[in-house]
Amino acid sequence: MKSFYLSAFLFLSVTFVFSLTDSYAQTYRLSGYVTDNADQPLEDAEIFVTDSLKTNQADLPVSIYSNTSLIGRTDNRGYYEIDSLGTGTYYVTALYIGKRSESKKIRISDRDLSLDFKLSLLQETLNEITIGDQNESSLGVSRLRPVEGSAIYDAKKNEVINFENVTANLATNNSRQIYGKIAGLNIWESDGAGVQLGLGGRGLSPNRNSNFNTRQNGYDISADALGYPESYYTPPSQALDRVEIIRGASSLQYGTQFGGVVNFVFKEGTRRKPFQLTTVQSGGANGLFTSFNSAGGTVGKMNYYAFYQYKRSDGWRPNSNLDQHTAFGSFKFEVTPEFTVQAEYTFMNYLQQQPGGLTDAQFEQDPSQSTRERNWFSVNWNLFSAIADYKFSSRTNINTRFFGLIASRDALGNLGRIDRIDFGGNRDLLRDRFRNWGNETRLLHRYSFLNNISALLVGTRFYDGFTVRREGDGSDGSDPDFNFDDPNRLDSDFDLPSKNISVFTENVFNVTNKFSITPGVRFEYIKTESDGFFREVTEDLAGNILVDDVIPEERRDERSFVFFGVGMSYKESNALELYWNFSQNYRAVNFNDIRVDIGSLEVDPDIRDERGFNVDLGARGNVSNILNYDVTLFHLSYKDRIGSILRREPDPRFNNLIERTFRFRTNVADANIYGFEGFFEVDMFKLFVDSLSPVKLSLFTNISFISAEYTNSDENGIEGNEVELVPPVNFKTGLNFGKGNFESSYQFTYVSEHFSDATNARRTPTAIEGIIPSYHVMDVSFKYSLGRYSLETGVNNLTDNKFFTRRATGYPGPGIIPAEARSFYLTVGARF
Repeated sequence: MKSFYLSAFLFLSVTFVFSLTDSYAQTYRLSGYVTDNADQPLEDAEIFVTDSLKTNQADLPVSIYSNTSLIGRTDNRGYYEIDSLGTGTYYVTALYIGKRSESKKIRISDRDLSLDFKLSLLQETLNEITIGDQNESSLGVSRLRPVEGSAIYDAKKNEVINFENVTANLATNNSRQIYGKIAGLNIWESDGAGVQLGLGGRGLSPNRNSNFNTRQNGYDISADALGYPESYYTPPSQALDRVEIIRGASSLQYGTQFGGVVNFVFKEGTRRKPFQLTTVQSGGANGLFTSFNSAGGTVGKMNYYAFYQYKRSDGWRPNSNLDQHTAFGSFKFEVTPEFTVQAEYTFMNYLQQQPGGLTDAQFEQDPSQSTRERNWFSVNWNLFSAIADYKFSSRTNINTRFFGLIASRDALGNLGRIDRIDFGGNRDLLRDRFRNWGNETRLLHRYSFLNNISALLVGTRFYDGFTVRREGDGSDGSDPDFNFDDPNRLDSDFDLPSKNISVFTENVFNVTNKFSITPGVRFEYIKTESDGFFREVTEDLAGNILVDDVIPEERRDERSFVFFGVGMSYKESNALELYWNFSQNYRAVNFNDIRVDIGSLEVDPDIRDERGFNVDLGARGNVSNILNYDVTLFHLSYKDRIGSILRREPDPRFNNLIERTFRFRTNVADANIYGFEGFFEVDMFKLFVDSLSPVKLSLFTNISFISAEYTNSDENGIEGNEVELVPPVNFKTGLNFGKGNFESSYQFTYVSEHFSDATNARRTPTAIEGIIPSYHVMDVSFKYSLGRYSLETGVNNLTDNKFFTRRATGYPGPGIIPAEARSFYLTVGARF
């Protein structure tokens, strides 16, 4: 451990010396204007400064792809300015979407220089240019630049879903379609309206994205990022510009999650006019109606964007009513060309009736049935953020963001075994109140190293969470009455504060123009607490109370640690990048692991935090916008994995003469997970017919093969079992066609059989544990645009297959949660 701390200290010291030496060197400024052939200024043109340039203009230098070269961006006058240039020879490249790029050679010796560009229209006969995720082609998913904004993504597996390129049912956030090109994701489908997103991968539970650090525009949106990292709020897809997914190696910058990061990035207001209105109205099967309306624009130095969405649905099963309201507002002000501030607010409220789960026999008989009519769920979400960006120079910028959450969620209903009839009586009421805030600040500095431009990132994070969790008897009616029957007699009442302080750094060392090494280190301080009581009640078979005790409980757990990661990347060209990374991970015990009372679940009082690491080895690239690919071999090592098992012990209700069976949440075992993830998309029309044609006919394939096994378990019957929620085969393929104003997509999904719990039970009377059978499903979507108007339609689950993706332990079950049957949608949109 001492040697590790010494290594980390030396790494930071050396990096600091490099950057400090570079900062004090004599530097000069490069400035100029970028215009089109009509001498009109081009706003947001990008300026790259490198020390080498290939002769073929369509094959730009790898250093531009890396984005660690110095970058300038033009303002509304077309003016750019890059300072801190040392003496030497440089190549300066100006890029603008839809224009021919232009490169010029300059020599800086002892004075500032002025350099202007005039960019002509990019003719159809020219090759398209792809710079990082700035892709003029709509082929496939794209990837983040190795250095972008105030973050480093070099050598990390990542994907970007650009919604301009998505033809899918956005009205219901259809995750099966939207994330269809992301390899290895296991997606839970809990409702047909797309209220909550459930993404998992590599053996991690998809439950409300709890194993991802889920963010919006770069800040947290989950209930409590540390103590209860579940996301009850999912941004409407119609408001999104893109979704960024960074896998487990992101832990050094974003926290210790094994899964990585999912970041939803909203659209911004248009910069071409002061006001633009967009309205999108959708209807569909099962009483679905959504109304999405947004406004945005630029007034002077302020850019704004706001939307309101209303959604209602009857659901395809009885007792599935939904009423949801979501609103968002963002205002970004350019104080100076170097300094911008931004404020955002998000509101979401919904009330949903939940039909409950099913037993295996009920699902086989009729998956559309419901045996619960008194279960309700209510969520109220208020997110706040304030963001500031300051650019010290073209080499150095800082970003700081404050964020906060005031939210609640209430769950009301019968949580008893789904194989028992609900005869009425008091329902269970679970009430959570969340009050969280935090700050994350990042400084990014580019500096010269070995005749290349390297980049240093240093950041801090502070997070303060506070959750109040109460559980007790609710009303005995059927309506959504979220009040305790007797507030003075609760089953449990806990205050659950948490605190997290982090310091992290990563550095991209561009050893050559093609090869980079990115080491990083992160320090974490975590404190979780619980203070309250729970009631312990034991009844005999006749319902007589044998024991009724109120047990106070106070826990406090503080820990601090340092973990490490390193990545390497070799970028031969935009068509081929080889990457490898290793990153340690850590998952703290959360509130559900401290104290929870759901059905027959009990928690081990000695439960421990989880530790492990991710390793990726992959190759990716985009070949002439004809072939887009990313293939990865990975290993996820998971120590002390927390899970639920079935346990038997003497039952006190029968004087311990017979045994009872119950679910027990504990550190089940270590888990070793190995796999392959592959994504390929090829434009068949350009490959076989006409490489210059505007027609698109692309075929994509997304497949993962995973082997996951438990090892080193203290529990009987676990070692050697398959890890739950890991489909050995996860396969998606589809066709996308586009010509002119018409677009269409077809997708086929296959997920192989897998287990839902660590005991590998195939079937139980409660239906909480058991197999998740293999399933396949097909979706089709169509879109036609004409000027400012658009028309979309499609069918989900085209062949009306009956399947399910999850067995719920509590809400919205318990039991099997059937996926939605065949449904259709129709969307009409207009922009003014």
